[in-house]
Amino acid sequence: MTTLKGEMTMSKDCFNIEGYLERINYKGSLDVSKETLYNIHMAHALSIPFENLDVYFKKPVYLDRESLYKKIVANKRGGYCFEMNGLLSIILKGLGFKVSNLLARITIDNGITYKAKTHQVLCVEIGDEKYLLDVGYGNNGLVAPILIEPGKEQEQFYDTFRIIEVEKYGYVLQRKVEDEFVYIYAFDLEECSPADFLMSHHFTSTFSESLFVNKKVCTMPTKEGRITLTDDHFKVEKDNKTSILEIEDDDHYNELLKEHFKLDLETIR
Repeated sequence: MTTLKGEMTMSKDCFNIEGYLERINYKGSLDVSKETLYNIHMAHALSIPFENLDVYFKKPVYLDRESLYKKIVANKRGGYCFEMNGLLSIILKGLGFKVSNLLARITIDNGITYKAKTHQVLCVEIGDEKYLLDVGYGNNGLVAPILIEPGKEQEQFYDTFRIIEVEKYGYVLQRKVEDEFVYIYAFDLEECSPADFLMSHHFTSTFSESLFVNKKVCTMPTKEGRITLTDDHFKVEKDNKTSILEIEDDDHYNELLKEHFKLDLETIR
């Protein structure tokens, strides 16, 4: 049995690298390299849905390694940023990557307003290069790592991203929409402690005005675009074209959830 570096061999029903790699359909290299980093990130993003169903149904969400593994790997669920990026951080550290866990500020009004630090992202260093990783944004976010090199445009399948520097908050991730770049979130490279994530997670999952408390969201990128299921519609973005199907009722919602995300609402709520 392959184990994470520095850890003892565990039984098959405990945290192990093979289970995670099978979950993301990954059979590539595990060496500490840019290629491995890109391929694991993309495999995770394309295989595990972003979903907030536990938060929406007011079920407890735990961020310890055993709980993350049980939910996302063993039970084949998805999760939101603290779960998705939390699990990826544990995996990459176990493989020997130098990982920093960061908190980002979602921006609105195209950078006019910066919200509180409530979104977990990762920074991975390989040699002299630093990469931003994020498999848990859930709305036209990264599919692969992006080099933290201000001003450099970087393409990922159907999208183009770049990072710019801002005086007050450090860096901002931007996504190109038509001919201009729109703000996604701001971040700096100060590593946060587990307590910081617990506080942000508690706020995001309990605050009465939080999106995740008030609306079901399940979404995944594809190589051609993205699929997104919410309370009222199922949206398919493919080859820069969008189709929207209105949700008829709970049964219709659950049919789409099972068909496209391999999740069953009856076993979750």
